Amino acid sequence: MLPPTPVRRMLLVPLVIVITGALAALTPPVALLSLAFNLIRRRTRPGHERRSRLLRVTFLGLAWSAAETAALTVFLCLWLVSGFGGRLDTEPYQVRHYAVMKWFLDLIYRAARRACGLRVTVTGPPEAGPHGDRPVIVLSRHAGPGDSLLLIHHLLSVCERRPRVVMKATLQLDPSVDILANRLPNAFLRRAANAGKLTASRQHAEQIRRLAAGMSRHNALVIFPEGGNWTPLRWRRGVDRLRRSGRPDLAERAAAMPNLLPPRARGALTAIAACPQADVIFVAHTGLDHLVSVRDVWQCLRADMEIRARWWRVPAASVPRSAGRDAQVTWLYDWWQRIDAWITAENPATPQTVPVSETYSPL
Repeated sequence: MLPPTPVRRMLLVPLVIVITGALAALTPPVALLSLAFNLIRRRTRPGHERRSRLLRVTFLGLAWSAAETAALTVFLCLWLVSGFGGRLDTEPYQVRHYAVMKWFLDLIYRAARRACGLRVTVTGPPEAGPHGDRPVIVLSRHAGPGDSLLLIHHLLSVCERRPRVVMKATLQLDPSVDILANRLPNAFLRRAANAGKLTASRQHAEQIRRLAAGMSRHNALVIFPEGGNWTPLRWRRGVDRLRRSGRPDLAERAAAMPNLLPPRARGALTAIAACPQADVIFVAHTGLDHLVSVRDVWQCLRADMEIRARWWRVPAASVPRSAGRDAQVTWLYDWWQRIDAWITAENPATPQTVPVSETYSPL
């Protein structure tokens, strides 16, 4: 359970400022040590060059914390000039907050390109882009660190959309996310104990319904139907959950999609029903999916990072809103199977991480 909002912000906002100062002081000596180490390695091991992972992490951390400190300062100023928060929900202030979000993500994206050699390629037919006179519902896979930030960055900077995001409540432990996301139309989903799961599920669906129903042609509602980042354990649990819930047909289909977690249909279908005029966009990506542990992330920092993404757009008229629930779930799984096939085609040399034969083993 999260601390109350005032307590959370009073503790975490000063912590961000302290971290920023510490990283600012730490970066110059780390850079000098990395330079000296690289010079020695070039002399002792010619032709064998590696990027300094510590310097990359320090630079990214400094960029993030400095940008967050600046954003928090702007949020305070907006709160003051809005009459101590009295007009924050009006259109002019909503626009300003989206502008701060765009600036922040642009800065982090540029820092990642500079520090980690990040390259992102988004492909798809022209109609897959979210430009147009309709709102869109974006259903994306969720795998690897930072994939949600890259998706929101693309929607803001390239597609010129105002995203509404369905996210975990624990993300409010980041002060800038906490303040910004609570001032804009977003949904924070909280985990519930077993006894309260049904009530929580209904509350989550109602939050998503309100977000979707209030969209204009400028908006994009972002949902990650998997509910979390892909890991082998979550994949096994997801397949087993379907089997235990009496859906062996869906469990079999999920077992044949080793790159993805089984989609949780309720949130996606609730959003689709609540906004009949919205097109639906499916997003696949690869390049971050192999980064499951902290060690994986640390190891990957030796080389540059390349991320490839594919977008598909389904016009509102082609979305099966009038079909029964089973038909809608089948449609969602059909698209998930298409995303899984695309990921496999993009990584032909990568073996299945989790053998299908292990799917029904006891956990």
